[in-house]
Amino acid sequence: MLGLMQNQPLMISSLIEHANRHHGEEEIVSRRVEGDIHRTSYRQVAQRARQVAHALDALKLAFGDRVATLAWNGYRHLELYFGVSGTGRVLHTLNPRLHPDQIAWIANHAQDQVLCFDMTFLPIIKAIQGKATSIRHFVALCDADKLPADTGIAGLTSYEAWIAPHPTTYAWPDFDENSASSMCYTSGTTGNPKAALYSHRSTILHAFAGSMPDALNLSARDSVLPVVPMFHVNAWGLPYAGAMTGAKMVFPGPAMDGKSIFELIESEKVTFAAGVPTVWQMMLAHMQAGNLRFSTLRRTVIGGSACPPAMITAFNDDYGVEVLHAWGMTEMSPLGTVCTLKNKHLDLSPDDKMKVRLKQGRGLYGVDMKIVDPDGKELPWDGRTFGDLLVRGPWIIRDYFNAEGPSPLVDGWFPTGDVATIDADGYMQITDRSKDVIKSGGEWISSIDVENIAVAHPGVAMAACIGIKHPKWDERPIIAVVRKPGAQVSREELLAFYEGKIAKWQIPDDVVFVDAIPLGGTGKMQKTKLREQLRDYVLPGV
Repeated sequence: MLGLMQNQPLMISSLIEHANRHHGEEEIVSRRVEGDIHRTSYRQVAQRARQVAHALDALKLAFGDRVATLAWNGYRHLELYFGVSGTGRVLHTLNPRLHPDQIAWIANHAQDQVLCFDMTFLPIIKAIQGKATSIRHFVALCDADKLPADTGIAGLTSYEAWIAPHPTTYAWPDFDENSASSMCYTSGTTGNPKAALYSHRSTILHAFAGSMPDALNLSARDSVLPVVPMFHVNAWGLPYAGAMTGAKMVFPGPAMDGKSIFELIESEKVTFAAGVPTVWQMMLAHMQAGNLRFSTLRRTVIGGSACPPAMITAFNDDYGVEVLHAWGMTEMSPLGTVCTLKNKHLDLSPDDKMKVRLKQGRGLYGVDMKIVDPDGKELPWDGRTFGDLLVRGPWIIRDYFNAEGPSPLVDGWFPTGDVATIDADGYMQITDRSKDVIKSGGEWISSIDVENIAVAHPGVAMAACIGIKHPKWDERPIIAVVRKPGAQVSREELLAFYEGKIAKWQIPDDVVFVDAIPLGGTGKMQKTKLREQLRDYVLPGV
């Protein structure tokens, strides 16, 4: 017997129409490439998304054709999020932090037909236009009078001129909710990047789950600042969750420095912000230097890489901001876990509460997890036993787009490449990436634990732990460190700082001071490049 409910497909177009109907006056604020602050609303975004839909129809794009963006977080990018997917085409967010040759490869692999870009990235467009052979139309995200007379891009039009002739009404089509809605490529640290192809159904379900109280806890009373880029896994789904809940959205544009982010938080009364640890390090340094305080910020979700304890302490104790540690992947749309506390944790001592907060958290409804040993045997949830982390759920990929070779799934589970523990309450903690974990004398050392201690030192800005080959112990850890400006921390001082905080055999054998640690296109540390830089390094006494 089937239920007698209406069979209404889950469509991304329904999100912006809901926001238009119920939260039409709510503000969308953007710092533009031009440098000014632009203000619009969900109602205007909905109208202009419909104009985008007409403009795409006029290009006679087929259902499922890919429309690429190379853009910062802003209102025009938001309009494309809904206008492209709402028509049945596929939004493809390109990462401008990649090398132009890699961007061209990705565009060709995706068979992008249209590329909409911020003028900041005109040099990239010039570098790829002869190589990205599938792209037939280029659109600059600017006013018509801001388009240079001679860009060298044949047929280039401005976004405003492109959508202006079209009406603000549009009949959004209904189609199979499993149809593709958007795609995002992995950073490709090993081999060519791979594409996760999201559906309307998976995106809507992800937005529902991410908005829940024990996840990101979003509402119409929030002012949300996605510092995480809209070209990085759809800004962790925040543009969709924002429309679903009616939250005010504040977009930082290209100004990602600590001063600009802090000023935007204060001027727009931001209550919730999201980003990777490197962004917050810059902002906290700016605040500490100027003895600044937040007036409205209450929560920040930090993901992309493990959040150091010192950062959680600074936000919580110094500024009264709750840190939500989170974890996910491009292949997971991306949210998998968020570390919100249970009632049983509220009366814990600060030290015991911190032990919970350092974990990546509990799985959202819809995400199932398990840890397994090298033979695939499932391991216990005791908070101590660690194994390879596998996941499954309705917004987790079953295959990569246009992939060669077999599906990545193992008996229906996606192998994340992370090594983790899960405790009896379901709190998962990443101990390492499988390729970064260090094996010394038959025992495993978590590079994340070693890094967290280093960045707790007041003279350390950033730290990365890698394993170095050792003739006796197989591998030994060293820590590469970037000092804070003006800090004089020495090798001996930092190694002494580890005493009593970690087992003696887990203390790094050496400290290597570097000017910078390589970061990838999403702000994560690239340890493969760090290992290349230190390929001639020799451990002391070896």
